[in-house]
Amino acid sequence: MKRLALTCLLALVPSAFADESSHRLAEEVVRKSFSSASADEWRTRMQQDEVQAWCSAYRNNPPAHIAQRIVESQQRAIRYPADGKLMGDWREGEKLASIGTGGHIGWIQPDSPDRKKGGNCYACHLMAPGEVAAGTIGPSLTGYGKTRGSSPEAIKYTYDKIYNAQAFMPCSLMPRFGHNGWLTPEEVAHSVALLLDPQSPVNR
Repeated sequence: MKRLALTCLLALVPSAFADESSHRLAEEVVRKSFSSASADEWRTRMQQDEVQAWCSAYRNNPPAHIAQRIVESQQRAIRYPADGKLMGDWREGEKLASIGTGGHIGWIQPDSPDRKKGGNCYACHLMAPGEVAAGTIGPSLTGYGKTRGSSPEAIKYTYDKIYNAQAFMPCSLMPRFGHNGWLTPEEVAHSVALLLDPQSPVNR
């Protein structure tokens, strides 16, 4: 608990008052919180890739030339389903959007490695109007397909945005679901269908 409290305290220190040693101490505290009993997968998550390092260095507000490099690199990294279909089954997408399990760490309620991962989309977005536990961190997506339509351009944009939002908005707070392997390309396509299919509860 002391380590957690210290980490939270350092995170609240404005950058103008936090010197480099404070940042090193905060990083060391976080790294040590991953005990030897933790899975290697989780310890490796402490290693930032180039984009994460840029976003950290510029506090999610990179200069224009760095922002452009982020967008271009992330667009090049987008991968698509083997069958080429970018819009799958909205029913499968609905299941993925509601799953908030998978990836939990710690000693109280850790997840097994084979536990189903989902998008947990309702944590940030309102989609189906009947959902009472939707978050407001992200924009409402209710009626998304009604306003966007289902043209090939709309489908591709939606797929790419779910796969890796930073291909459009550098340092976006939205997880890079496909890029990080949290969702497969096929699962991203199912999520596209949830947003665009006229029969989806998002659009009814």
